[in-house]
Amino acid sequence: MKLILIADDDPSIRSLLRHVLTGEGYRVAEAKDGEEAAALLRETSADLAVVDVMMPRMDGLALCEHIRDVYDIPIILLTAREGLTDKEQGYLSGTDDYMTKPFEPKELLFRIKALFRRYSRSASDRIALNRVVIDRQTYEVIAGDEVMLLPLKEFELLAQLAQYPGRVFTREDLIALVWGADYEGDSRTVDVHVKRLRERFERRQDDFTIRTVRGIGYSLEVASQ
Repeated sequence: MKLILIADDDPSIRSLLRHVLTGEGYRVAEAKDGEEAAALLRETSADLAVVDVMMPRMDGLALCEHIRDVYDIPIILLTAREGLTDKEQGYLSGTDDYMTKPFEPKELLFRIKALFRRYSRSASDRIALNRVVIDRQTYEVIAGDEVMLLPLKEFELLAQLAQYPGRVFTREDLIALVWGADYEGDSRTVDVHVKRLRERFERRQDDFTIRTVRGIGYSLEVASQ
């Protein structure tokens, strides 16, 4: 069951959204300002965020930028402002969609479902390991606000392990999957590439680790958040 984060300082809006979303089978987490929403995101894995622009402490635009920097989830901004400049600010902050108040709850549901369809289509090309995202279309690894371009075989090895977290691959499996069945080199090639990946992502052990399974091979473990 998908979890939707609602961030809005108006309790009546939160109540309305809670009623509409739970009625459609979604779980809901609520925050009354941007800082509370950011704290909730650290504690739970939301699948989508509905964010009001005008909030105390951290406004919706700042929250939107924070979500886009750290997480890979769709965002819908809600606001009473409907000027073109306001919409431009919203999209520049990283929102996926923008709705003006007052809004029709059914339309919000349509847009939420459309965003989930869009994100599910791209999910096969993007693998999220908490705050690290592997993009198999662009061959980039996004780690927080850093974009990394890895050597091709390192990237393919990381993507292969990340696609099946927890699964143990033998060195022979990885040679066949990454280097090809006709590769004539030593299986220690895998060990060398794993060592390099560990060094590159040494500071990302809060997101994932590559575990050695003694006498067999390797598996990638995603850290609990």
